[in-house]
Amino acid sequence: MHTLESDWAIRVVRGMVGTLGECGAAVIEVIDCGFRPDRQIAALDRLREEAPDAIISLPVANASVAEAHMRVTRAGIRLTLVDNVPTGLLPGPDYVTLVSADNFGLGRIAAELLAPHLPDGARIGLLGYDTDFFPSNQREIAFQRWMETNRPDVSVRVARFTDMDETPSVTRDLLDEERELEGLFAVWDTPCVSAIAEIARRERSVKVTTTDLGREVSISLANGGPVVGIASQRPFQQGETVARAVINNLLGRNCPDWIALPGLSVSQANVVEAWQAVWREAAPREILEGLNLISRSAR
Repeated sequence: MHTLESDWAIRVVRGMVGTLGECGAAVIEVIDCGFRPDRQIAALDRLREEAPDAIISLPVANASVAEAHMRVTRAGIRLTLVDNVPTGLLPGPDYVTLVSADNFGLGRIAAELLAPHLPDGARIGLLGYDTDFFPSNQREIAFQRWMETNRPDVSVRVARFTDMDETPSVTRDLLDEERELEGLFAVWDTPCVSAIAEIARRERSVKVTTTDLGREVSISLANGGPVVGIASQRPFQQGETVARAVINNLLGRNCPDWIALPGLSVSQANVVEAWQAVWREAAPREILEGLNLISRSAR
């Protein structure tokens, strides 16, 4: 996995591992690559020596990890990809299938959710990931394209981070340079959490949307901001879909080249129901309290 630090990644793995277990397949290891291509390359090469029947991978980059993924397939191991395809790999000869969210759709949903909160002529920021990573690239493209088409009055300033530790400083620079910033889109929830913390420290009124229904951004949404909308993936369902694709391939059945799961538009009005649908568990107390569904004194 690219990371195991996010709510999304944890649920994807749970969906995969649970479904594989139901099908009688043993998962021998789950690896956190920490968004580092070198760590992922080393992990793939080491796993290749273990000779499992199948490997599931979420490539952390494109060109730099391509050869390591090709070596897996050349060794006769079935390779299934999540969210991203390294440069040059083709479905069939190089990997079984790609299972992803509709990342372009997620960017569009995030723009649709932010637009009603923006006045005419608003200046907004886009907090992007500064690497060749298909999911975040697609979200950025869709967000900007929707704004250009539907809100041409809005000006979008792009600021990018290369790792999570940079997110606070990138956000600070953006807020310093854009004194009239009224909106922000963060490409997923982990950098968004750092961004809204910086916004709070500056006591700035900035409306924010993001992707992934993480705990902190959902609490912010339920409590009235700064998060005003979330374009949610369906990680548990995506993990189940990945596992089913692996099993079908091992059984000699054909799989589509690409399986994409639609996103879910989440506002304050449906955050509790969305949480239950996405995470398969009751919403945290902080969300319920923010919506006045339970009393804060009930702790």
